[in-house]
Amino acid sequence: MAPAIAASAVLLSDQQIRALVSKKVFFGHKSVGGNIIEGVKELMAADPRLKLNLVTSADPSSVQGPALIESEIGENGIPPSKNAAFAGVLRRGMGPRGGIAMYKYCYVDVTDSTDVPHLFKEYRQGIESLVAEHPSVRIIHITVPLTTVEPAPKAWVKEVLGRHTARAANIKRNEFNRLLKQTYAADSIFDLAEVESTLPDGSRSYFSSGTDRIYTLAEEYTTDGGHLNELGRKAAAERLLTLLANI
Repeated sequence: MAPAIAASAVLLSDQQIRALVSKKVFFGHKSVGGNIIEGVKELMAADPRLKLNLVTSADPSSVQGPALIESEIGENGIPPSKNAAFAGVLRRGMGPRGGIAMYKYCYVDVTDSTDVPHLFKEYRQGIESLVAEHPSVRIIHITVPLTTVEPAPKAWVKEVLGRHTARAANIKRNEFNRLLKQTYAADSIFDLAEVESTLPDGSRSYFSSGTDRIYTLAEEYTTDGGHLNELGRKAAAERLLTLLANI
C-alpha cells in the first residue's frame, strides 16, 4: 500500500476558485463524507487562494452568504433515514437565493443483500419531489462509495461457506452507480466511486464478474478498506470542488 502524501495546492484556476467561493452549498454525509471534508480542509491549508467559508450545520438557512455547509445526516445502514434527513434540511431551506445541495449514501448502505432497483426507485422518487418543491436548489447526485475486496480464492471459500463477501457487495454498489449515471446528467453527478477506483496514473481498480467490470476502492487510497486516507481524500475533495466550481 502506498503511503499517504501531503496535500498540495488544489488544481483549480483563479477563475474557478472565484466561482467556487461565491456559491452556497450543502453536503449531507456520514463517515466517508467526513473524510472528504477533511480533504477539503487540507486543500484549504495548502492553497491560500482557497478561502471557503466551511460551516458545520444541518440548517443552511441559518448561514448567511456563500458557504460550504456540511453535516452528518441519517443513520448508516438505513438509507431511508438519509433520504428523510436530506428532505428535512431542504424543508428548512437554503436561504432566499437557494443554492446547491447534495447527500450521499455510505458503502454500508448498499450490501450484497440490497434490492438495488428498489433502493434507487426510492432515491429517484425522493429527488423528483425535492426538485419540484425547491426549484431554486440545484441537486447534485453522488455515487455510492466502494470498498476494497478480498482475493478471488478467499471470496470463493466465503461463498461456499455461505458468508458475505466484499466482492458481492461491490457488485451491488456498481449496479446502483450505473443506474444513477444512466438517469442523471454527468454535470450533476459527483462520481465518488470513480475517484476511489482511479489511481493517479489513470489505471482503475476492479475485478471481473462475468462480462462486467466491477470497480473497487484502490488499496492505495485507504488504510481500512473503506475509509479514505490522505491520498484518497485529497483526490475526492479536489474532484468535488472542481465540480462545484464549474456549476
